[in-house]
Amino acid sequence: MQEIDQKLKHLPESPGVYVMLDKDGQIIYVGKAKNLKNRVRQYFFNRAKTLKVSTMVSNIADFYYIIVPTEIDALSLENNLIKKHKPRYNVLLKDDKTYPYLRVDLKDSFPTFKVTRKIKKDGAKYFGPYMGGINVNGILQTLNLAFGIRPCDKNLNPEKQQKPCLNYHLKKCSAPCNGQIDKSKYRERINDAVAFLSGDTMETEKLLTQKMLTASQNEDFELALKYKEIINSLEKIALKRITSLNKFVNADVLAYATNGIYSAINLLVVRNGRMLGGKNFAIDTGIQESGEALRQFVMRYYAENVEIPDEIITEEQIADDQLLQEYFKTTHLKSVNFTHAKQGVKKQLSQMATVNAKEYLDVNLDKIKHKEDMTITACKALQQKLNLKRYPKRMECYDISNISGVDKVGSMVVFVDGQSERSSYRRFKIKTVQGADDYKSHQEMMRRRLDRLLEKDQKFPKPDLMVIDGGKGQLSAVMQVINEYNITDIDVIALAEREEEIYLVGQSQPVVLSKRDYCLKMLQRLRDEAHRFAITYHRTLRGKRALSSVLDGVVGLGKVKRTALMEKFKDISGIAKASIEELKSVQGIGEKQAQLIIEKLTQEGLR
Repeated sequence: MQEIDQKLKHLPESPGVYVMLDKDGQIIYVGKAKNLKNRVRQYFFNRAKTLKVSTMVSNIADFYYIIVPTEIDALSLENNLIKKHKPRYNVLLKDDKTYPYLRVDLKDSFPTFKVTRKIKKDGAKYFGPYMGGINVNGILQTLNLAFGIRPCDKNLNPEKQQKPCLNYHLKKCSAPCNGQIDKSKYRERINDAVAFLSGDTMETEKLLTQKMLTASQNEDFELALKYKEIINSLEKIALKRITSLNKFVNADVLAYATNGIYSAINLLVVRNGRMLGGKNFAIDTGIQESGEALRQFVMRYYAENVEIPDEIITEEQIADDQLLQEYFKTTHLKSVNFTHAKQGVKKQLSQMATVNAKEYLDVNLDKIKHKEDMTITACKALQQKLNLKRYPKRMECYDISNISGVDKVGSMVVFVDGQSERSSYRRFKIKTVQGADDYKSHQEMMRRRLDRLLEKDQKFPKPDLMVIDGGKGQLSAVMQVINEYNITDIDVIALAEREEEIYLVGQSQPVVLSKRDYCLKMLQRLRDEAHRFAITYHRTLRGKRALSSVLDGVVGLGKVKRTALMEKFKDISGIAKASIEELKSVQGIGEKQAQLIIEKLTQEGLR
């Protein structure tokens, strides 16, 4: 504490970001401050602290800070550091359910709408989340029938027209693939569809009503009935209108609830005065003050390329709301009003969100606790049971897959706090090992992984625990490499699949845990994920090799086209089942080449 006391005395009165570290040097909290000296000293000298804040302070072994020019810069840097390091005591979002969105990339020549459950920073526009009884596939069908938006995702070439598919004849597509509509007219339809998804349903209802009457006059009663069903579904959306709320209101309503141990945030989505539904988040946080928790939530949630509303409504005031308003203008080029609702319909909405947050907390408490038992609690217990050097926050598991020494591949999967972090998964194609030598394959993979560690590659940060799929032999082989690199601060264990025995470095006898032990179950999930990831990669390589050998000799079929075929049909059997038209749908494959592929597959006995 003497070192911390000295640092506290020399803190500047500048805006900046402070980073709290535990005894192992792990980042446990990141915060921003208008005045670093005043803010950081509060943690150590203010006696009135919540239980979780007190717990966090007791774990602080050191801290550092970064001075920035303005408080806006501090806000932005804080958000980036939290996103990168996922500190234990900051607000971390755990969405209770992945609701569907509609995605459209307006940069495409002939855009199409697709259902997705993941939002990416890819420049596309996302609508949603769709919940509260609204069927996203029904909305997608509305876009096709009302506006003729194409439902397929084919790569269209205006100079190479294709025969229109069945959707064109069913009035579900305007057939840009066949030149039935030009780019500018199609763009007008896309704009109308975007307006509809943004909440303007009246014009769409008029358009569908006219189409229904036309279909009825043409005695196409089946199509007329389909239009009628969609009109009824639009009425269902219209019924969600909040009658006393201005139709131009586009707002998200937020509420925070905590029981002192667990916390939750409810989000209600209002667009054009209509309630589109609600969404709950379980919150991992050491911050109990609602205003600060809401501020951190806003920073994390709206950084994920979700639609930013015109207004954010809360029952309790968000901390630094004026600063957040300036931040959205600067960073997102969007004016957002932060409303602390005190009366009227906005107060009712915020109270509704509060009721939902509390209800979610009460109903899902057991589920939240069980998930924590299977993850963070299991990690803490694993550290004690295996006498690990540190808390295994980042665990990496390695597996090798091959058949008779052919297409040898290795996988590295990553769990953070007991949960998979798929963005950190890595694959290795074994290059130097002859035959099916599991030990040497593990050694090659480990050398390549440790090289990345020494290079300080940010995509390969230092793990706390390495888990090897195998037994004593695999562990010994890997430890030879780790010792070569003179690494002593990473724990390494092996998990043998048959008896689920855990082998430790320097111990001849394995550790055997109960089959019901959460620690073992977590290790099994980690090992099984590594096995699945390795097998998937192995099958991909095997399929590419099979495709290469089978299609040798087909004129003009090079690597690029073979890759496109694999992406479209997944494997050689999928290509063998494809028709000429389906093969022609792959970019670069024409009529003649499709015929040559079919002839070759027929010669090989695959068709």
